[in-house]
Amino acid sequence: MSVSLGEILAHPALAAANPVVHPLGTDTSAQPVRWVHSSEVLDIAPLLRGGELLLCGGITLATATPARRGDYVRELAQRGIAALAIETGGVLPEVPSDMLETAAEYGLPVVELRKVVPFVGIMQAINSILVSESAGHLHQADAATRAMAAELAHGASLDKILGVLAGITGSSVRLVSPWGVALGSALPEGLDAAEHQAANDAGTDSGGPADGGAGKGGSATLDEAAGGSAAGGSGTFDAAGTHAGTDGAGGDAVTETPDLTDAPAPPDAPTGTAMSVDIPVRGVLMGRLEVLVPHGGDTALAQVAGERAVDILGLALLQHTPPGLHAQAGAELMRAVLTSAPEWRLEQLAPGAGFPLDSPLVVAAVHAASPQEMRGAIEAFLGAGRIPSAAYLDDAELVVMAGLPCADTARVRRELLASLQGLEGNHDAVISVGPLVDGVADAAWSLAEARRALDVRQVRRRNASARRRPPAHGLVVLDADDAAVESLALTGLAASAREAFVNHQLRAVLQHDAQRQSQLMETLQVWLDSGCNTAQSARELHLERQSMHHRLQRIFDLCGGDPRGTGRLAALHLAVRMAGLP
Repeated sequence: MSVSLGEILAHPALAAANPVVHPLGTDTSAQPVRWVHSSEVLDIAPLLRGGELLLCGGITLATATPARRGDYVRELAQRGIAALAIETGGVLPEVPSDMLETAAEYGLPVVELRKVVPFVGIMQAINSILVSESAGHLHQADAATRAMAAELAHGASLDKILGVLAGITGSSVRLVSPWGVALGSALPEGLDAAEHQAANDAGTDSGGPADGGAGKGGSATLDEAAGGSAAGGSGTFDAAGTHAGTDGAGGDAVTETPDLTDAPAPPDAPTGTAMSVDIPVRGVLMGRLEVLVPHGGDTALAQVAGERAVDILGLALLQHTPPGLHAQAGAELMRAVLTSAPEWRLEQLAPGAGFPLDSPLVVAAVHAASPQEMRGAIEAFLGAGRIPSAAYLDDAELVVMAGLPCADTARVRRELLASLQGLEGNHDAVISVGPLVDGVADAAWSLAEARRALDVRQVRRRNASARRRPPAHGLVVLDADDAAVESLALTGLAASAREAFVNHQLRAVLQHDAQRQSQLMETLQVWLDSGCNTAQSARELHLERQSMHHRLQRIFDLCGGDPRGTGRLAALHLAVRMAGLP
Protein backbone atom coordinates (compact mmCIF):
# COMPACT_ATOMS: atom_id res chain seq x y z
CA MET A 1 0.00 0.00 0.00
CA SER A 2 1.08 3.63 -0.50
CA VAL A 3 2.35 5.56 2.51
CA SER A 4 -0.16 8.29 3.35
CA LEU A 5 0.46 11.77 4.68
CA GLY A 6 -1.34 10.80 7.89
CA GLU A 7 1.03 7.88 8.48
CA ILE A 8 4.03 10.10 7.90
CA LEU A 9 2.78 12.78 10.29
CA ALA A 10 2.29 10.09 12.93
CA HIS A 11 5.86 8.83 12.57
CA PRO A 12 7.96 9.71 15.64
CA ALA A 13 10.46 11.66 13.54
CA LEU A 14 7.75 14.10 12.44
CA ALA A 15 5.31 13.81 15.34
CA ALA A 16 7.98 15.45 17.52
CA ALA A 17 7.40 18.67 15.56
CA ASN A 18 3.81 18.82 16.89
CA PRO A 19 2.35 19.14 13.35
CA VAL A 20 -0.99 20.81 12.64
CA VAL A 21 -2.61 20.37 9.23
CA HIS A 22 -4.37 23.28 7.53
CA PRO A 23 -7.18 23.49 6.71
CA LEU A 24 -8.38 21.72 9.81
CA GLY A 25 -10.23 18.51 9.05
CA THR A 26 -8.12 17.60 6.02
CA ASP A 27 -8.22 13.85 5.36
CA THR A 28 -4.52 13.06 5.47
CA SER A 29 -5.14 9.31 5.18
CA ALA A 30 -6.26 9.77 1.57
CA GLN A 31 -3.14 11.70 0.48
CA PRO A 32 -0.28 9.44 -0.68
CA VAL A 33 3.31 10.70 -0.39
CA ARG A 34 5.99 9.67 -2.87
CA TRP A 35 9.06 11.35 -1.30
CA VAL A 36 10.12 13.81 1.40
CA HIS A 37 12.23 16.75 0.27
CA SER A 38 13.61 19.85 1.98
CA SER A 39 14.31 23.23 0.38
CA GLU A 40 14.23 26.96 1.12
CA VAL A 41 14.29 27.85 -2.59
CA LEU A 42 11.09 29.59 -3.65
CA ASP A 43 11.53 28.52 -7.30
CA ILE A 44 11.66 24.82 -6.39
CA ALA A 45 8.42 23.76 -8.14
CA PRO A 46 9.90 23.00 -11.61
CA LEU A 47 12.43 20.66 -9.97
CA LEU A 48 9.74 18.50 -8.33
CA ARG A 49 7.80 15.62 -9.90
CA GLY A 50 4.68 15.68 -7.76
CA GLY A 51 3.66 13.65 -4.73
CA GLU A 52 6.38 15.09 -2.46
CA LEU A 53 6.05 16.28 1.12
CA LEU A 54 8.13 19.47 0.98
CA LEU A 55 9.78 20.64 4.21
CA CYS A 56 10.49 24.37 4.51
CA GLY A 57 12.21 26.15 7.40
CA GLY A 58 10.39 29.41 6.67
CA ILE A 59 13.55 31.53 6.38
CA THR A 60 12.92 32.77 2.85
CA LEU A 61 9.16 32.94 3.38
CA ALA A 62 9.64 35.35 6.28
CA THR A 63 11.14 38.00 3.97
CA ALA A 64 9.11 37.24 0.83
CA THR A 65 6.31 39.53 -0.30
CA PRO A 66 2.70 38.28 -0.05
CA ALA A 67 2.57 38.07 -3.85
CA ARG A 68 5.71 35.92 -3.98
CA ARG A 69 4.40 33.66 -1.22
CA GLY A 70 1.17 33.25 -3.15
CA ASP A 71 3.07 32.33 -6.32
CA TYR A 72 5.13 29.83 -4.30
CA VAL A 73 2.03 28.04 -3.02
CA ARG A 74 0.28 28.15 -6.38
CA GLU A 75 3.29 26.72 -8.23
CA LEU A 76 3.68 23.89 -5.72
CA ALA A 77 -0.02 23.05 -5.90
CA GLN A 78 0.02 23.00 -9.69
CA ARG A 79 3.08 20.75 -9.58
CA GLY A 80 1.00 18.27 -7.58
CA ILE A 81 3.01 17.94 -4.36
CA ALA A 82 1.34 16.04 -1.53
CA ALA A 83 1.74 18.74 1.12
CA LEU A 84 3.88 21.68 2.22
CA ALA A 85 5.30 21.54 5.77
CA ILE A 86 6.51 24.86 7.23
CA GLU A 87 8.46 25.27 10.44
CA THR A 88 7.18 28.13 12.62
CA GLY A 89 8.30 29.75 15.83
CA GLY A 90 11.61 31.26 14.72
CA VAL A 91 11.91 33.90 12.00
CA LEU A 92 8.38 32.92 10.97
CA PRO A 93 6.13 33.03 14.06
CA GLU A 94 3.17 31.50 12.21
CA VAL A 95 2.14 30.48 8.72
CA PRO A 96 0.95 33.70 7.01
CA SER A 97 -2.80 33.76 6.56
CA ASP A 98 -2.48 34.74 2.90
CA MET A 99 -0.53 31.53 2.26
CA LEU A 100 -3.18 29.43 3.99
CA GLU A 101 -5.93 31.08 1.95
CA THR A 102 -4.10 30.44 -1.33
CA ALA A 103 -3.33 26.85 -0.31
CA ALA A 104 -6.98 26.22 0.55
CA GLU A 105 -8.02 27.70 -2.79
CA TYR A 106 -5.74 25.31 -4.67
CA GLY A 107 -6.39 22.31 -2.43
CA LEU A 108 -2.83 22.06 -1.08
CA PRO A 109 -2.52 20.79 2.53
CA VAL A 110 -0.17 22.93 4.63
CA VAL A 111 1.41 21.33 7.69
CA GLU A 112 2.55 23.73 10.41
CA LEU A 113 5.55 22.32 12.31
CA ARG A 114 5.32 24.06 15.68
CA LYS A 115 8.52 22.63 17.12
CA VAL A 116 12.02 22.52 15.67
CA VAL A 117 13.08 19.10 14.42
CA PRO A 118 16.06 18.12 12.23
CA PHE A 119 14.86 17.87 8.65
CA VAL A 120 17.71 15.50 7.81
CA GLY A 121 16.44 13.03 10.41
CA ILE A 122 12.90 13.25 9.04
CA MET A 123 14.03 12.63 5.48
CA GLN A 124 16.26 9.70 6.45
CA ALA A 125 13.51 8.03 8.49
CA ILE A 126 10.62 8.57 6.08
CA ASN A 127 12.45 8.15 2.78
CA SER A 128 13.87 4.80 3.89
CA ILE A 129 10.29 3.61 4.35
CA LEU A 130 9.29 5.06 0.98
CA VAL A 131 12.27 3.42 -0.74
CA SER A 132 11.25 0.04 0.64
CA GLU A 133 7.67 0.68 -0.46
CA SER A 134 8.88 1.76 -3.91
CA ALA A 135 11.03 -1.35 -4.28
CA GLY A 136 7.97 -3.48 -3.55
CA HIS A 137 5.96 -1.58 -6.14
CA LEU A 138 8.68 -2.03 -8.75
CA HIS A 139 8.85 -5.76 -8.01
CA GLN A 140 5.09 -6.11 -8.47
CA ALA A 141 5.08 -3.89 -11.57
CA ASP A 142 7.88 -5.91 -13.16
CA ALA A 143 5.97 -9.12 -12.41
CA ALA A 144 2.95 -7.62 -14.17
CA THR A 145 5.08 -6.59 -17.15
CA ARG A 146 6.55 -10.08 -17.51
CA ALA A 147 3.10 -11.67 -17.33
CA MET A 148 1.74 -9.20 -19.91
CA ALA A 149 4.70 -9.95 -22.20
CA ALA A 150 3.95 -13.67 -21.91
CA GLU A 151 0.31 -13.08 -22.85
CA LEU A 152 1.39 -10.93 -25.80
CA ALA A 153 3.80 -13.63 -27.00
CA HIS A 154 0.92 -16.11 -27.04
CA GLY A 155 -1.24 -13.79 -29.14
CA ALA A 156 -3.65 -12.76 -26.38
CA SER A 157 -6.24 -10.05 -26.95
CA LEU A 158 -5.85 -6.55 -25.53
CA ASP A 159 -8.52 -7.36 -22.93
CA LYS A 160 -6.57 -10.36 -21.68
CA ILE A 161 -3.29 -8.43 -21.55
CA LEU A 162 -4.99 -5.63 -19.62
CA GLY A 163 -6.50 -8.24 -17.29
CA VAL A 164 -3.02 -8.98 -15.93
CA LEU A 165 -2.55 -5.32 -15.03
CA ALA A 166 -6.03 -5.10 -13.50
CA GLY A 167 -5.41 -8.16 -11.35
CA ILE A 168 -2.09 -6.97 -9.91
CA THR A 169 -3.20 -3.38 -9.26
CA GLY A 170 -6.74 -4.22 -8.15
CA SER A 171 -7.97 -1.46 -10.45
CA SER A 172 -10.21 -1.01 -13.46
CA VAL A 173 -8.06 -0.44 -16.56
CA ARG A 174 -8.95 0.69 -20.05
CA LEU A 175 -6.93 1.33 -23.20
CA VAL A 176 -8.28 4.03 -25.50
CA SER A 177 -7.14 5.63 -28.73
CA PRO A 178 -5.90 9.26 -28.75
CA TRP A 179 -9.46 10.19 -29.77
CA GLY A 180 -11.09 8.37 -26.85
CA VAL A 181 -12.24 5.22 -28.68
CA ALA A 182 -12.11 2.17 -26.39
CA LEU A 183 -9.61 -0.43 -27.58
CA GLY A 184 -9.71 -2.81 -24.62
CA SER A 185 -10.58 -2.98 -20.94
CA ALA A 186 -10.36 -5.22 -17.88
CA LEU A 187 -11.56 -5.26 -14.29
CA PRO A 188 -10.17 -6.91 -11.17
CA GLU A 189 -12.00 -9.95 -9.91
CA GLY A 190 -15.10 -9.26 -7.85
CA LEU A 191 -16.87 -6.59 -9.94
CA ASP A 192 -20.27 -7.49 -11.35
CA ALA A 193 -21.63 -6.54 -14.77
CA ALA A 194 -23.22 -3.27 -13.58
CA GLU A 195 -19.97 -2.18 -11.99
CA HIS A 196 -18.14 -3.18 -15.16
CA GLN A 197 -20.35 -0.89 -17.24
CA ALA A 198 -20.04 1.93 -14.68
CA ALA A 199 -16.27 1.66 -14.75
CA ASN A 200 -16.27 1.91 -18.53
CA ASP A 201 -18.50 4.97 -18.29
CA ALA A 202 -16.13 6.48 -15.74
CA GLY A 203 -13.18 5.90 -18.03
CA THR A 204 -15.03 7.42 -20.97
CA ASP A 205 -15.76 10.59 -19.07
CA SER A 206 -12.47 10.94 -17.26
CA GLY A 207 -10.61 11.77 -20.46
CA GLY A 208 -6.96 12.52 -20.97
CA PRO A 209 -4.70 14.83 -22.91
CA ALA A 210 -6.61 14.41 -26.13
CA ASP A 211 -9.95 15.37 -24.73
CA GLY A 212 -9.22 17.59 -21.80
CA GLY A 213 -8.80 15.02 -19.04
CA ALA A 214 -5.93 14.51 -16.67
CA GLY A 215 -2.66 14.28 -18.58
CA LYS A 216 0.26 11.97 -18.02
CA GLY A 217 0.58 11.46 -14.32
CA GLY A 218 -2.56 13.51 -13.74
CA SER A 219 -5.49 12.28 -11.69
CA ALA A 220 -9.03 13.18 -10.74
CA THR A 221 -11.12 12.01 -7.81
CA LEU A 222 -14.37 10.27 -8.76
CA ASP A 223 -16.96 9.99 -6.02
CA GLU A 224 -20.64 9.35 -6.73
CA ALA A 225 -20.76 9.89 -10.50
CA ALA A 226 -17.86 9.79 -12.92
CA GLY A 227 -16.71 12.82 -14.86
CA GLY A 228 -13.59 14.44 -16.28
CA SER A 229 -11.41 17.22 -14.98
CA ALA A 230 -9.80 19.94 -17.03
CA ALA A 231 -6.27 19.24 -18.11
CA GLY A 232 -4.03 19.32 -15.10
CA GLY A 233 -6.96 19.91 -12.76
CA SER A 234 -8.91 17.76 -10.34
CA GLY A 235 -12.30 17.75 -8.75
CA THR A 236 -15.05 15.77 -7.05
CA PHE A 237 -18.42 14.83 -8.46
CA ASP A 238 -21.74 14.39 -6.68
CA ALA A 239 -24.73 12.28 -7.64
CA ALA A 240 -26.64 15.25 -9.02
CA GLY A 241 -24.09 15.64 -11.78
CA THR A 242 -22.53 18.83 -10.42
CA HIS A 243 -18.79 19.13 -10.85
CA ALA A 244 -17.08 21.34 -8.30
CA GLY A 245 -13.33 21.60 -8.36
CA THR A 246 -10.42 23.48 -9.78
CA ASP A 247 -9.62 23.97 -13.41
CA GLY A 248 -6.13 23.76 -14.87
CA ALA A 249 -5.46 27.36 -13.84
CA GLY A 250 -6.52 26.71 -10.30
CA GLY A 251 -9.76 28.70 -10.51
CA ASP A 252 -12.97 27.30 -9.07
CA ALA A 253 -15.35 25.86 -11.64
CA VAL A 254 -18.89 24.55 -11.19
CA THR A 255 -20.80 23.03 -14.08
CA GLU A 256 -24.46 22.04 -13.86
CA THR A 257 -25.82 19.23 -16.01
CA PRO A 258 -29.45 19.15 -17.17
CA ASP A 259 -32.08 17.93 -14.71
CA LEU A 260 -32.27 14.15 -15.08
CA THR A 261 -34.79 13.51 -12.30
CA ASP A 262 -37.07 11.48 -14.54
CA ALA A 263 -34.28 9.60 -16.29
CA PRO A 264 -33.39 6.09 -15.16
CA ALA A 265 -30.59 6.13 -12.63
CA PRO A 266 -27.32 4.84 -14.03
CA PRO A 267 -25.36 2.26 -12.07
CA ASP A 268 -23.09 3.77 -9.48
CA ALA A 269 -19.57 4.18 -10.78
CA PRO A 270 -16.88 2.67 -8.62
CA THR A 271 -15.31 5.32 -6.47
CA GLY A 272 -11.63 6.07 -6.49
CA THR A 273 -8.83 7.90 -8.23
CA ALA A 274 -8.46 8.03 -12.02
CA MET A 275 -5.09 8.38 -13.68
CA SER A 276 -3.81 8.05 -17.22
CA VAL A 277 -0.55 7.18 -18.95
CA ASP A 278 0.18 7.95 -22.61
CA ILE A 279 1.31 5.10 -24.90
CA PRO A 280 3.60 6.41 -27.67
CA VAL A 281 4.88 4.08 -30.40
CA ARG A 282 7.91 5.22 -32.42
CA GLY A 283 7.17 8.81 -31.54
CA VAL A 284 3.48 8.57 -32.45
CA LEU A 285 0.84 8.77 -29.71
CA MET A 286 -1.05 5.50 -30.21
CA GLY A 287 -3.20 5.26 -27.12
CA ARG A 288 -3.77 6.09 -23.49
CA LEU A 289 -4.01 3.75 -20.54
CA GLU A 290 -6.72 4.81 -18.08
CA VAL A 291 -6.65 3.35 -14.58
CA LEU A 292 -9.40 3.75 -11.97
CA VAL A 293 -8.05 2.89 -8.53
CA PRO A 294 -10.82 2.20 -5.99
CA HIS A 295 -10.87 4.03 -2.66
CA GLY A 296 -8.45 2.28 -0.39
CA GLY A 297 -6.47 0.98 -3.36
CA ASP A 298 -2.76 1.47 -3.90
CA THR A 299 -2.49 4.46 -6.24
CA ALA A 300 1.31 4.41 -6.18
CA LEU A 301 1.40 0.79 -7.34
CA ALA A 302 -1.12 1.55 -10.09
CA GLN A 303 0.96 4.51 -11.29
CA VAL A 304 4.24 2.56 -11.31
CA ALA A 305 2.69 -0.50 -12.94
CA GLY A 306 0.99 1.64 -15.59
CA GLU A 307 4.22 3.43 -16.46
CA ARG A 308 6.20 0.16 -16.58
CA ALA A 309 3.60 -1.35 -18.92
CA VAL A 310 4.00 1.34 -21.60
CA ASP A 311 6.42 -0.63 -23.79
CA ILE A 312 4.38 -3.85 -23.67
CA LEU A 313 1.16 -2.02 -24.44
CA GLY A 314 2.91 -0.19 -27.28
CA LEU A 315 3.91 -3.52 -28.81
CA ALA A 316 0.37 -4.81 -28.33
CA LEU A 317 -1.03 -1.76 -30.12
CA LEU A 318 1.39 -2.28 -32.98
CA GLN A 319 0.01 -5.80 -33.39
CA HIS A 320 -3.65 -4.89 -33.10
CA THR A 321 -3.84 -1.31 -34.44
CA PRO A 322 -0.66 -0.34 -36.32
CA PRO A 323 -0.23 3.41 -36.98
CA GLY A 324 -1.24 4.78 -40.37
CA LEU A 325 1.33 5.30 -43.10
CA HIS A 326 1.10 9.09 -42.81
CA ALA A 327 1.80 9.01 -39.07
CA GLN A 328 4.69 6.60 -39.55
CA ALA A 329 6.17 8.76 -42.31
CA GLY A 330 5.89 11.87 -40.13
CA ALA A 331 7.60 10.18 -37.19
CA GLU A 332 10.35 8.78 -39.43
CA LEU A 333 10.92 12.23 -40.98
CA MET A 334 11.22 13.87 -37.57
CA ARG A 335 13.70 11.22 -36.42
CA ALA A 336 15.75 11.96 -39.54
CA VAL A 337 15.70 15.69 -38.73
CA LEU A 338 16.74 15.05 -35.13
CA THR A 339 19.68 12.89 -36.23
CA SER A 340 20.76 15.32 -39.00
CA ALA A 341 20.22 12.68 -41.67
CA PRO A 342 21.60 13.30 -45.19
CA GLU A 343 19.65 15.61 -47.46
CA TRP A 344 18.65 12.76 -49.82
CA ARG A 345 17.07 10.88 -46.93
CA LEU A 346 15.05 13.90 -45.81
CA GLU A 347 13.83 14.52 -49.36
CA GLN A 348 12.90 10.84 -49.63
CA LEU A 349 10.73 10.97 -46.50
CA ALA A 350 9.17 14.43 -46.84
CA PRO A 351 6.46 13.72 -49.48
CA GLY A 352 5.08 10.76 -47.53
CA ALA A 353 4.71 13.01 -44.47
CA GLY A 354 2.86 15.68 -46.49
CA PHE A 355 5.76 18.11 -47.09
CA PRO A 356 6.52 19.07 -50.72
CA LEU A 357 10.27 19.24 -51.36
CA ASP A 358 10.17 22.99 -52.08
CA SER A 359 7.80 23.83 -49.20
CA PRO A 360 9.04 26.54 -46.81
CA LEU A 361 8.81 25.44 -43.20
CA VAL A 362 9.72 26.17 -39.60
CA VAL A 363 10.68 23.82 -36.81
CA ALA A 364 9.73 24.50 -33.19
CA ALA A 365 11.25 23.12 -30.01
CA VAL A 366 8.78 22.85 -27.13
CA HIS A 367 9.60 22.35 -23.45
CA ALA A 368 6.42 21.63 -21.49
CA ALA A 369 5.35 20.29 -18.12
CA SER A 370 2.98 17.91 -19.98
CA PRO A 371 4.57 17.29 -23.40
CA GLN A 372 1.88 14.93 -24.71
CA GLU A 373 -0.89 17.30 -23.69
CA MET A 374 0.99 20.14 -25.41
CA ARG A 375 1.47 17.97 -28.48
CA GLY A 376 -2.27 17.38 -28.75
CA ALA A 377 -3.01 21.09 -28.45
CA ILE A 378 -0.46 22.10 -31.09
CA GLU A 379 -1.50 19.36 -33.52
CA ALA A 380 -5.16 20.32 -33.10
CA PHE A 381 -4.29 23.99 -33.74
CA LEU A 382 -2.23 23.23 -36.85
CA GLY A 383 -4.82 20.76 -38.11
CA ALA A 384 -7.60 23.32 -37.76
CA GLY A 385 -5.54 25.71 -39.90
CA ARG A 386 -4.79 22.97 -42.43
CA ILE A 387 -1.07 23.50 -41.87
CA PRO A 388 1.02 20.44 -42.83
CA SER A 389 2.84 19.28 -39.71
CA ALA A 390 4.77 16.46 -38.11
CA ALA A 391 5.62 16.09 -34.42
CA TYR A 392 7.97 13.92 -32.43
CA LEU A 393 8.47 13.58 -28.69
CA ASP A 394 12.17 13.13 -28.00
CA ASP A 395 12.58 12.43 -24.29
CA ALA A 396 11.11 15.56 -22.61
CA GLU A 397 11.39 17.77 -25.71
CA LEU A 398 8.59 18.05 -28.24
CA VAL A 399 9.73 18.90 -31.78
CA VAL A 400 7.15 20.14 -34.30
CA MET A 401 7.68 20.92 -37.98
CA ALA A 402 5.11 23.06 -39.82
CA GLY A 403 4.92 23.69 -43.56
CA LEU A 404 4.12 27.20 -44.81
CA PRO A 405 2.81 28.45 -48.18
CA CYS A 406 5.32 29.51 -50.81
CA ALA A 407 3.81 33.00 -51.06
CA ASP A 408 4.08 35.67 -48.36
CA THR A 409 5.77 33.22 -45.99
CA ALA A 410 7.26 35.86 -43.68
CA ARG A 411 3.80 37.25 -42.92
CA VAL A 412 2.35 33.77 -42.40
CA ARG A 413 5.16 32.96 -39.95
CA ARG A 414 4.43 36.15 -37.97
CA GLU A 415 0.74 35.22 -37.85
CA LEU A 416 1.66 31.69 -36.71
CA LEU A 417 3.70 33.11 -33.80
CA ALA A 418 0.83 35.39 -32.80
CA SER A 419 -1.71 32.56 -33.00
CA LEU A 420 0.38 30.24 -30.85
CA GLN A 421 0.24 32.86 -28.09
CA GLY A 422 -3.51 32.27 -27.92
CA LEU A 423 -3.34 28.48 -27.90
CA GLU A 424 -6.40 27.04 -26.19
CA GLY A 425 -5.96 25.57 -22.74
CA ASN A 426 -3.97 26.32 -19.62
CA HIS A 427 -0.46 25.33 -20.68
CA ASP A 428 2.83 25.47 -18.81
CA ALA A 429 5.25 25.47 -21.75
CA VAL A 430 7.83 27.39 -23.77
CA ILE A 431 7.47 27.19 -27.57
CA SER A 432 10.51 28.35 -29.53
CA VAL A 433 9.82 28.76 -33.25
CA GLY A 434 12.89 28.46 -35.45
CA PRO A 435 13.73 30.59 -38.49
CA LEU A 436 12.01 30.11 -41.83
CA VAL A 437 13.88 27.75 -44.18
CA ASP A 438 13.33 26.94 -47.84
CA GLY A 439 12.84 23.21 -47.49
CA VAL A 440 13.18 20.09 -45.40
CA ALA A 441 16.93 19.91 -46.10
CA ASP A 442 17.47 22.86 -43.73
CA ALA A 443 15.02 21.71 -41.04
CA ALA A 444 17.82 20.65 -38.67
CA TRP A 445 19.26 24.19 -38.75
CA SER A 446 15.85 25.72 -37.92
CA LEU A 447 15.58 23.32 -34.98
CA ALA A 448 19.10 24.17 -33.77
CA GLU A 449 18.27 27.89 -33.82
CA ALA A 450 15.01 27.24 -31.92
CA ARG A 451 16.92 25.34 -29.24
CA ARG A 452 19.52 28.11 -28.95
CA ALA A 453 16.71 30.62 -28.44
CA LEU A 454 15.55 28.52 -25.46
CA ASP A 455 19.08 28.64 -24.01
CA VAL A 456 19.27 32.41 -24.54
CA ARG A 457 15.94 32.86 -22.75
CA GLN A 458 17.35 31.04 -19.72
CA VAL A 459 20.39 33.33 -19.71
CA ARG A 460 18.25 36.46 -20.00
CA ARG A 461 15.90 35.27 -17.27
CA ARG A 462 18.80 34.48 -14.95
CA ASN A 463 20.41 37.88 -15.51
CA ALA A 464 17.20 39.93 -15.23
CA SER A 465 16.33 41.70 -12.01
CA ALA A 466 13.48 40.25 -9.97
CA ARG A 467 11.22 43.07 -11.14
CA ARG A 468 11.74 42.33 -14.85
CA ARG A 469 12.16 38.56 -14.67
CA PRO A 470 9.41 36.85 -16.69
CA PRO A 471 7.19 34.36 -14.84
CA ALA A 472 8.45 30.81 -14.53
CA HIS A 473 5.12 29.30 -15.60
CA GLY A 474 2.47 29.77 -18.23
CA LEU A 475 2.66 29.70 -22.02
CA VAL A 476 5.62 31.52 -23.61
CA VAL A 477 6.20 31.73 -27.37
CA LEU A 478 9.71 32.68 -28.55
CA ASP A 479 10.81 33.87 -31.98
CA ALA A 480 14.27 32.42 -32.62
CA ASP A 481 15.00 35.36 -34.94
CA ASP A 482 14.98 37.61 -31.85
CA ALA A 483 18.03 35.71 -30.58
CA ALA A 484 19.93 35.76 -33.90
CA VAL A 485 22.74 37.92 -32.49
CA GLU A 486 23.27 35.61 -29.52
CA SER A 487 23.12 32.58 -31.79
CA LEU A 488 25.79 34.04 -34.07
CA ALA A 489 27.99 34.80 -31.06
CA LEU A 490 27.56 31.28 -29.65
CA THR A 491 28.35 29.54 -32.94
CA GLY A 492 30.86 31.94 -34.48
CA LEU A 493 32.94 33.18 -31.54
CA ALA A 494 34.88 31.30 -28.92
CA ALA A 495 33.85 31.89 -25.32
CA SER A 496 37.20 33.57 -24.57
CA ALA A 497 36.75 35.98 -27.49
CA ARG A 498 33.23 36.89 -26.36
CA GLU A 499 34.38 37.48 -22.79
CA ALA A 500 37.28 39.67 -23.93
CA PHE A 501 34.98 41.78 -26.15
CA VAL A 502 32.39 42.24 -23.37
CA ASN A 503 35.06 43.25 -20.86
CA HIS A 504 36.61 45.73 -23.27
CA GLN A 505 33.30 47.45 -23.96
CA LEU A 506 31.56 47.18 -20.56
CA ARG A 507 34.20 46.62 -17.88
CA ALA A 508 33.53 49.93 -16.11
CA VAL A 509 29.75 49.37 -16.08
CA LEU A 510 30.09 45.81 -14.81
CA GLN A 511 32.48 46.88 -12.06
CA HIS A 512 30.15 49.72 -11.01
CA ASP A 513 27.21 47.30 -10.69
CA ALA A 514 29.29 44.79 -8.73
CA GLN A 515 30.68 47.34 -6.30
CA ARG A 516 27.55 49.44 -5.73
CA GLN A 517 24.76 46.92 -6.37
CA SER A 518 23.43 49.23 -9.08
CA GLN A 519 21.51 48.24 -12.21
CA LEU A 520 23.31 50.22 -14.89
CA MET A 521 23.82 47.15 -17.09
CA GLU A 522 20.11 46.40 -17.16
CA THR A 523 19.32 50.05 -17.80
CA LEU A 524 21.73 50.12 -20.74
CA GLN A 525 20.26 46.95 -22.21
CA VAL A 526 16.67 48.23 -22.01
CA TRP A 527 17.68 51.56 -23.52
CA LEU A 528 19.57 49.96 -26.44
CA ASP A 529 16.82 47.39 -27.10
CA SER A 530 14.26 50.22 -27.26
CA GLY A 531 16.23 51.96 -30.02
CA CYS A 532 17.66 54.50 -27.55
CA ASN A 533 14.15 55.67 -26.64
CA THR A 534 14.63 57.23 -23.20
CA ALA A 535 10.93 57.74 -22.42
CA GLN A 536 10.00 54.15 -23.31
CA SER A 537 12.93 52.80 -21.30
CA ALA A 538 11.91 54.82 -18.26
CA ARG A 539 8.40 53.36 -18.42
CA GLU A 540 9.69 49.81 -18.75
CA LEU A 541 12.07 50.27 -15.80
CA HIS A 542 9.42 52.12 -13.73
CA LEU A 543 11.68 55.18 -13.39
CA GLU A 544 11.04 58.89 -13.46
CA ARG A 545 12.44 60.42 -16.64
CA GLN A 546 14.87 62.49 -14.59
CA SER A 547 16.19 59.38 -12.85
CA MET A 548 16.53 57.70 -16.23
CA HIS A 549 18.56 60.62 -17.56
CA HIS A 550 20.83 60.48 -14.49
CA ARG A 551 21.45 56.77 -15.03
CA LEU A 552 22.22 57.25 -18.71
CA GLN A 553 24.63 60.06 -17.97
CA ARG A 554 26.45 57.85 -15.48
CA ILE A 555 26.63 55.07 -18.11
CA PHE A 556 27.96 57.52 -20.73
CA ASP A 557 30.64 58.71 -18.32
CA LEU A 558 31.74 55.11 -17.72
CA CYS A 559 31.69 54.21 -21.42
CA GLY A 560 33.51 57.26 -22.76
CA GLY A 561 30.61 59.47 -23.78
CA ASP A 562 27.22 59.35 -25.47
CA PRO A 563 27.48 56.56 -28.08
CA ARG A 564 24.67 57.83 -30.30
CA GLY A 565 25.91 58.80 -33.71
CA THR A 566 29.15 56.87 -33.28
CA GLY A 567 30.36 53.39 -34.12
CA ARG A 568 30.47 52.59 -30.41
CA LEU A 569 26.66 52.27 -30.29
CA ALA A 570 26.63 49.00 -32.25
CA ALA A 571 29.62 47.69 -30.30
CA LEU A 572 27.93 48.43 -26.96
CA HIS A 573 24.70 46.77 -28.05
CA LEU A 574 26.56 43.68 -29.25
CA ALA A 575 28.48 43.47 -25.97
CA VAL A 576 25.27 43.81 -23.94
CA ARG A 577 23.62 41.00 -25.92
CA MET A 578 26.65 38.74 -25.47
CA ALA A 579 27.09 39.40 -21.74
CA GLY A 580 26.19 36.35 -19.68
CA LEU A 581 26.31 33.85 -22.55
CA PRO A 582 27.93 30.57 -21.53
